[in-house]
Parts: sequence; structure tokens; C-alpha cells
Amino acid sequence: MNDEAVGGRVFFSSTGRSLVDEDEIVVLSVGVDIGSSTSHLVFSRIVLERLDSRYVVTTRETFYQSDILLTPYASEGEEAIDADKLGAFIERQYKDAKVDPGEIDTGALILTGVAVRRSNARKIGELFARQAGKMVAVSAGDNLETVMAAYGSGAVARSIREKSTVMNIDIGGGTSKIAICAGGKVIDLTAIDVGARLVCIDDNRRVARIEEAGRRFAADLGITLKLGATLSPEHAQALATCMADRLFEAMCGGSELCRLDPLSYRGKIDQVTFSGGVSEYIYGRETISFGDLGMLVANEIRTRVESWGRPSSLRTKASARLWSALRNTRRK
Repeated sequence: MNDEAVGGRVFFSSTGRSLVDEDEIVVLSVGVDIGSSTSHLVFSRIVLERLDSRYVVTTRETFYQSDILLTPYASEGEEAIDADKLGAFIERQYKDAKVDPGEIDTGALILTGVAVRRSNARKIGELFARQAGKMVAVSAGDNLETVMAAYGSGAVARSIREKSTVMNIDIGGGTSKIAICAGGKVIDLTAIDVGARLVCIDDNRRVARIEEAGRRFAADLGITLKLGATLSPEHAQALATCMADRLFEAMCGGSELCRLDPLSYRGKIDQVTFSGGVSEYIYGRETISFGDLGMLVANEIRTRVESWGRPSSLRTKASARLWSALRNTRRK
């Protein structure tokens, strides 16, 4: 909405509509997610109806979901996101959605994961926020991103629907977020530097990008990582195994590499679910490699849990066994 009210009326940025005289308002919203691994857009139509002196949301309709773009970087090993390529992608999605930026009433642009830490992250946020009028533009810190993943994955809703305590592990390109949900709330959370794209390679297995956390994993294993150098399958596997170990430790309350306070919850976990890009491999929905460690990390996670069934369908007894096994992985 506009910052200024005219004659007591508050106007949306694109339409100049007054809220005072309308019993039903339809607004167009866009969500732009720029992550360390991928970027995409979602366009929605929201219906607001007057209820006494306030408006309530009565309908939400997602009418267009964009293609998913591997977040482009300026050049090999660069720390800056390629704003031109990203801008061209977003412009194309607006055209495909048949939406003019001037029609957008409200929206959010969110930078997540290690994308927030890029040297030009703020500049990119401001650029695309201006592109669609006055938008809510935020960078999702670890706390917010973990909560968003818990709600977006359905873990929070599941905790209500099935009256259970659900642990959701969202594994992305640069970080993993762990949330424990009960009674429709996130009751505990943490985040850790584990992700599929901490080390990226090209078609010839040459290292194309290294995140700082990737360097730490390699150093712990005695592996030398250099841009342009070849990453052997054995070293890639070792990195994936180490990442999975650290993730499972964090799931049990360990603190190594945690970006937030470690989990303090020690009660029963009824269900364990996975979300994020790596979950596509965990659940067998994706089989193509995108030049990162995602498939290897997913296989390591599956090795630790598949003897008790598919992760999404773990129930009380199976989860109790899983929880016990997770605790056994915690470093002494």
C-alpha cells in the first residue's frame, strides 16, 4: 500500500482503489524467492471481504507458478548473483503469467539461504522490489526461513491434523533447517550449514563454486578444494557422508556447524518429514544431477532411515526407532 493516506483512504500502489467503499476486493500478489540454489515466482489472486470494520481473506488462488531457475552467478567462483540473468528470467515469467508489473497490488521478495550473504544481495532486493511497485521485500534469516519451511511443507498442519509431533528437515542448496512442530506451532528449531550446493562441479567434474561451509567440510576431511580442480567421486562421496553426519547430529541436538542454538526439545517425535530441493531425491521424485552433491547427500540420508519406511510415512513406533537411531549418531 502507499505510505500516505489521502482523505482518510489508504490506496493500493497499482490501482488507487479505496478500501472504504468496497465490500469485496481482489488483489494480485507475487512472491519472488531468490535462493542460494534456485529462484522462482508465484502469482496469486486474493479475495478480501469486509467483515464489520475489517477485511478478511476469503479466497486464495495461485494462478501461475514460474519455471525454476538455478540461481545464476556472475562468473565461475563469483560471490555475486548475476542480476541481469535473474532480471531477464523474472521479466519472462511476468510475460508468461500475462501480468504487467504495474498490476501487482502487493507481494514479497525473499532472499534465502546463502543468497542473503552475496555481495550484491541488497542491491538485487531493491531492484526487484521497485520493479513491481511497493512490495514487502525481506531477507529471510535462519529463524524465519525455518518457520516458513515448516508451514510450507505442511508439517505444521500435519501436527494439528494428526495430533502428532512432527520434525521437518528442509535441505536446500546452502543450509538445512530443522523444525519441530506440535499443536499447529513450531516449538523448536535450528539451522545448519549443510546443503547440496556447498560445492558445485561442471560436466567435467571440475569445481565451479565453493561455499565457505564447503571448504570447512573439505578441510575436516583433509580434502583440498580449488576452483577448476577435479573433484573425484570418492571425495564427493566423503563430503556427502560428512554433511549427512552433521545433519543427523543437529537433529539430535548437536551444535556443530549450527547457525542457531541447537535443538533443546527431547520429547517424542511421531513423524519425520523432509522438504527442500534435496527432498526430491530422498523421496525418489528426481533422478537428474544438477552439478552438486544433492543426490549423494540424499542417498546418505535414505541409508539412515529407509529401513523404517519412507520418511514421509514414519509413524509413532517407526519414528521412535528412528529417534533412537538418531541419538546414537550424536558425537560424544
